[in-house]
Amino acid sequence: MDICRIIGNFVAPMNKEQKRNLSVRIVSVGLICMAFAIFKPLGLERFGLSLYAHLLIIWAIGTGICYVTEAILKFFLKMPASLDKGADYIIRRNLWFQLLNSPLETVLICTYFNLWSHCLQVFLIIAFCSFLVGLYWRYKFRNYFLETELKGEETVSEGSITLNGTTNDSATLKIEELLYIEAVGNYVKIHQWRNDKVVTETLRNTLKNVEEELHHYPTVKRCHRAFIVNMKRVEQMTGHAGSVQLQVEHCETAIPVSRSNIQSIRDYIKKNPHKE
Repeated sequence: MDICRIIGNFVAPMNKEQKRNLSVRIVSVGLICMAFAIFKPLGLERFGLSLYAHLLIIWAIGTGICYVTEAILKFFLKMPASLDKGADYIIRRNLWFQLLNSPLETVLICTYFNLWSHCLQVFLIIAFCSFLVGLYWRYKFRNYFLETELKGEETVSEGSITLNGTTNDSATLKIEELLYIEAVGNYVKIHQWRNDKVVTETLRNTLKNVEEELHHYPTVKRCHRAFIVNMKRVEQMTGHAGSVQLQVEHCETAIPVSRSNIQSIRDYIKKNPHKE
């Protein structure tokens, strides 16, 4: 059942972000094939003009291998492609992609051209090309996130975001409606104030993944290992017997604040005293 869900999830229609990510991979594989076509290392000149046809086939198969690598990252390493998680996450994910994809590309080319005696050289060529391509995309993604940050925190704090679960589920929430999010086992519960009542949605995911997806929103802060809270919805911060708690609008449950998060929560309240 899980295998069927994974396959269904992977072949489902791609959103804009997934299409952008795929285009990155297609161009990257194309550049590697171009390097082999221009420099013809390892005796590939023996193929003559037919080399270009062979490399075109390699490019098509290599694009398929990119799909395989993406599936490994998403479903086994739990690293879905998401620009919402920031530049550092994207760069780290691309590094993992290269570490997985380069050996697979090496096996593909060595098998197709029967270059097993030059396996190390093939791997070094692919790794070098991937490194150059990675530098370009790192520059591009950093520029993208710099532009996003320059739009200002107030703009980022508005609007809605779709949180994807580790299975086929998802939840769309408006930041201004968010009250708090709590971790319950392998799930997270998202509590929102919608249509004059508290609405709760459950999503199979970790609180850490959710926190990374919401890191662009300065009003949404991690206050405890099991809780994320929208500070705009906090009515009061209280202390009882050495513990600190947050009282959130429309909620009877007091949200605990762990010692490691007390200072960041207090700093936010000092900068935004209207909620105290």
